[in-house]
Amino acid sequence: MKSISLYVNKDTFLTRMHPFTKFLYIAAAISISLISGRMRTFCLFIGISFALLISGKIVRKVFPLIAFSFTILITIFLIHGLFHDGNVTPLFSVGPLRFYREGIVYAAKIGLNILNMLLAFAVFVLTTKPAELVEDLERIGFSPKFGYIVSSVFQIIPQMSQTMNTILDAQRSRGMETEGSLITRAKSFLPLISPVVMSSLINTRERALALEIRGFEAKQKRTYLREDKMKASDRALCIVMTAAIAGAIVWRVAAYVLY
Repeated sequence: MKSISLYVNKDTFLTRMHPFTKFLYIAAAISISLISGRMRTFCLFIGISFALLISGKIVRKVFPLIAFSFTILITIFLIHGLFHDGNVTPLFSVGPLRFYREGIVYAAKIGLNILNMLLAFAVFVLTTKPAELVEDLERIGFSPKFGYIVSSVFQIIPQMSQTMNTILDAQRSRGMETEGSLITRAKSFLPLISPVVMSSLINTRERALALEIRGFEAKQKRTYLREDKMKASDRALCIVMTAAIAGAIVWRVAAYVLY
């Protein structure tokens, strides 16, 4: 069965970095930003994530995700800029609509938080082989079933996208209109639902059979094709990020106690 994932093999330091190091970066980027609660902290980690994506030669893969998130961000700015509970100071007006400073600032924090999480997860997902991640999880004691769930999460979006493209090509070959106005696209979307669901069920059954044939439920001790590749640099980065998270927690607690 063909493996499908968002992983992009560019042979950079990010692809060679241990998955746990990148996973800890996600934890550090999200937790430290939320603990701090300051916009400059969000901007700092967004800048770091962009730098990592650029150095990993995969920044172009993130632009469609950012473009998709703009719809959510615009909605957040509209709702909070107009109707936030703490709105007091008018900032600007667009026709009859008046936007307030407090709502815009609150919406900016939410937007930066979303963008920060999106970019941090992109660093992880685009540079990590699902098979290697699953193998490393099993190596430290996680159940193979948990590893299978993680692998499925990585593969579900590209797999559904590939299935939908295949079905769309088949429908076009049979003369169905799939492009044009919004109404035409909506009409072509409805016939996609049943084939996609049925294809997902068939793929699930085939994967279950393939796993059983390969001894997925076997109780014997497992062996691995590759050695544990966590290098000294990975350990050092993990220590630094763990210390940064702990430092942020201590700083927040101390600030709360003192003030």
